[in-house]
Amino acid sequence: MFTGLVADLGTVTGVDATADGVRLAVRTSLAPEISEGDSVAVNGVCLTATAIADGAFSADVMQESLRRSSLAEVAEGSSVNLELPLRASDRLGGHVVQGHVDGVGVVRELRDDGFSRVVTIGAPAELLRYVVEKGSIAVDGVSLTVSAIDEESFSVSLIPETLERTTLGTAQVGRPVNLEVDVLAKYVEKLMVRQ
Repeated sequence: MFTGLVADLGTVTGVDATADGVRLAVRTSLAPEISEGDSVAVNGVCLTATAIADGAFSADVMQESLRRSSLAEVAEGSSVNLELPLRASDRLGGHVVQGHVDGVGVVRELRDDGFSRVVTIGAPAELLRYVVEKGSIAVDGVSLTVSAIDEESFSVSLIPETLERTTLGTAQVGRPVNLEVDVLAKYVEKLMVRQ
């Protein structure tokens, strides 16, 4: 489990794509804290570290993750948001993020609003049904508050800290982003349907 608070911007140092999946290598200052078998959220996708060497970790990305996320488009030299799993003693500063990406959205608009930047993201209807104004959503693994929503998109407002410490600071119109909706909304829906 994660909180959506990015701990480091890693750099992809290797992408080994085969018919079976992709093996990523990511350089990060977090490498000394990672052991083989540990979970690491990479742009919001929970991956398992398979090797650690020379300040980097490797992880295998299976076909299911490639289909549901933007990791299929990550290239060598790309920056990625990284987060290590929540420890029982940690503060829950963001929201409950599983690292189970629900789908991909696309940045539609960027607009400055004082010191913040409003980012509007187009998303599939099957995901937007779980998104509510002032609710939580993870975008590329970053815990954010929804500031507006319509039938085709939602908006989030990014503070300077988020712009500086995550890949969302360099997001451009047209960029795909990983989306994870609040899991509580999915549970509530399932319980309501059973009644």
